[in-house]
Amino acid sequence: MKILSNVKKVPGGIMVVPLLLGAILNTLIPGLLNIGSLSTAIFSSKGTATTIALALVCIGSQLNLKQAPEAIKRGSVLLITKFIAGALLGVAVGKIFGMTGFLGISSLAIISSVTNGNGGLFIALMGEYGEPTDIASQSILNINDGPFLTLVALGASGMATIPVMSLLAAIGPLIIGVIIGNLDSDIRDFLKPGVLLTIPFFAFCLGAGINLTNVATAGFSGILLGLIVMVVSGIPLVFADRFVNKRPGYAGAAAASAAGNSVATPAAVALIDPSYAPFVESATAQIAAAVVVTAICVPLFTAWIAKKYGCAKVLEPVGDIPKNAQLS
Repeated sequence: MKILSNVKKVPGGIMVVPLLLGAILNTLIPGLLNIGSLSTAIFSSKGTATTIALALVCIGSQLNLKQAPEAIKRGSVLLITKFIAGALLGVAVGKIFGMTGFLGISSLAIISSVTNGNGGLFIALMGEYGEPTDIASQSILNINDGPFLTLVALGASGMATIPVMSLLAAIGPLIIGVIIGNLDSDIRDFLKPGVLLTIPFFAFCLGAGINLTNVATAGFSGILLGLIVMVVSGIPLVFADRFVNKRPGYAGAAAASAAGNSVATPAAVALIDPSYAPFVESATAQIAAAVVVTAICVPLFTAWIAKKYGCAKVLEPVGDIPKNAQLS
């Protein structure tokens, strides 16, 4: 049976399919996931924190601090732009509408999804439209994988009570990964498969904490959140890529997605500030939907920007970006 290949055909399938499977089992036969011992530790919501932490170690190990300056510059501009866009909108929604947000979308869901980006999708699109330097910039964009930037935004805005030690504890696995990955490239190579390998495990654990009867109405809000991610981050990202990085903009468009890993962010935030616990279930379901929406729409958006303004693999660039700026 070609189970894995069929799962991969689903946008964000490595994350979405296990999450839905966990949610279905928790909704229909929750007792099956709570029989105790090792089974409950890895196949229930009780395994969420451990599996997320393991994923963060692997992700951090891939952040190469010795990347070329140009790659660091391009990635930093996109990283900062996406963070500011998500943080400003999320904080504004929280201040105006409160923690519950608007149209059923909480500030937690907005910040978690908009500030994060799908690294795998970005690399795939850069392979099609970009150049090696664009792909290398993903090492900087890896910083937005996980709960770190969401915690920074919520803590700095005063919307969450996040002690410094708790913040350090939350990003500890990521920091450890960065350190060991940069001290020994063999360790980086060893942990690289773990970035993908851990996703279905923590996705299932997250799903095991979701009751589908409570989120049956999250469909519209999830689609809306996906569109919000694309518009709110996509427009500033393309602008920043063109006028700050002096590039055509295709890389900015490719970064305008919701990361599969961001599905885990609400749960990670609630572990530090329990006041967000009531919003974890709905935010997780909405972000999962947003991952699917952006996985479908961002490639189309990137192709349109590449056609309009040119890209590294287009010999006849269109628009007002000089040819040497696009191919440098």
